Amino acid sequence: MPTIADLPTPTLLVDLDVLESNLRTMQERCDRLGVTLRPHVKTHKCVEIGRMQLAAGARGITVATLEEARAFADAGFDDLTWAFPVIQGRLHEAIALSERAVLRLLVDSAAAIDALEAAGHPFPVWLEVDCGDHRSGVDPDDGAAVALARRLRDSTVLAFDGILTHSGHAYHARSSAERAAIAAEERDVMTDFAARLRAEGILVAGVSVGSTPAMTAADDLTGVTEARPGNYAYFDATQVALGSCAVADCALTVMSSVVSSAAAGRSVVDAGALALSKDRGLGDGHAPSMGAIYADYEAKTIRGDARLVSLSQEHGQVDAALPIGERVRILPNHSCLTAACFDAVHAVRGEEVVDVWRVRRER
Repeated sequence: MPTIADLPTPTLLVDLDVLESNLRTMQERCDRLGVTLRPHVKTHKCVEIGRMQLAAGARGITVATLEEARAFADAGFDDLTWAFPVIQGRLHEAIALSERAVLRLLVDSAAAIDALEAAGHPFPVWLEVDCGDHRSGVDPDDGAAVALARRLRDSTVLAFDGILTHSGHAYHARSSAERAAIAAEERDVMTDFAARLRAEGILVAGVSVGSTPAMTAADDLTGVTEARPGNYAYFDATQVALGSCAVADCALTVMSSVVSSAAAGRSVVDAGALALSKDRGLGDGHAPSMGAIYADYEAKTIRGDARLVSLSQEHGQVDAALPIGERVRILPNHSCLTAACFDAVHAVRGEEVVDVWRVRRER
């Protein structure tokens, strides 16, 4: 059986022991909170991990792209929410896919509903709600939001699944208490809106929430029916800084090699932006970096004397002189973007490589 030392660098590694623990922990948390877990697979884009999530108790999955949806449908997944505003020019693809799997769509405008009704396909549809992230979704305090829900209820073509939101602003929290407050706010916004819709005679079957920072802090989801976190499978340096997890909970790393130490007090590794993305970290008492370097992976300790401080396409600059040829294990700032930089992820237990899984990063 090959070992990590046999792999070329840069290479993507997932620690199976940690991954399995993360999947089990989130499933148990959702069970305790009384909500269905519909994990967002954009984090890993990996059919094998999706199957592990279903085996642990998840019901259905969330995808970010039609390519993800197709890849998972090809693998037998039959209940998918495409958690992205409807792309009208790709509705013909969505219709074709929905012939072999349930494909749930999102809308937050009359124009999107118009397009779906004109297409004439009986899609199940969520109304996306802005719970404070201000990226997409209707304002629940605007009367137009109720009008859109009423249109979905009365549609002779579409089926109204319910209301869905994403607490992306939880990524800006600076304490566990703040994450918990955002989780409570997300719940309250959604359950209050659901109550107003029901008072208008609009059946709201589903109330769906999301985000790993909020879900790891939520302590009461009364009135919510499902949750859609994704990053929890891998976690990353950002989640550590947010307090969502510990370094020991981070399952995804990039193995890289030191290739240069020509500049005084500096060195270069072969993991650049196309291996780690350019997502800057939040910092952990130090200045933000482009990725943390393990001092001892088994002990789950991070070096304080060497950090990735700059990335170009293939170069990663470290603010310390490291021996050329040394291999370093890097904890990425954003595991979702990092995973999407690679065609495959090596599943490992300890030093042994037990499998290689395709990353479905096509668009």
